[in-house]
Amino acid sequence: MVPETVAFRLIGFVLSLILTLAAFFIVIRPDFFHLAVRDAIFVLLTLAVIQFIVQAMFFLSLWREKGPRWNLVVFVSTIFIIITVVVGSIWIMNHLNYNMMLQ
Repeated sequence: MVPETVAFRLIGFVLSLILTLAAFFIVIRPDFFHLAVRDAIFVLLTLAVIQFIVQAMFFLSLWREKGPRWNLVVFVSTIFIIITVVVGSIWIMNHLNYNMMLQ
């Protein structure tokens, strides 16, 4: 178990700041990094996932509870619902776009 100290929170803040600035500069200055659009999107999604893990570890205290892991179960369920809604919306929009092109 990791103690919740000011140094622990400061490490999380610095990591979040670095990840945010990295994503920002990839979007603002893509020519500097010589990334194709697909590569830039992949890097941004990877940075977003890493940012999510850093936020959950350093600020949400999900993995540090001693009792039942209800917060973690609710958190994972919420993430699953959000992913389902986003993927379903993209799927519906893609099919609407395809069906509108046929007319």
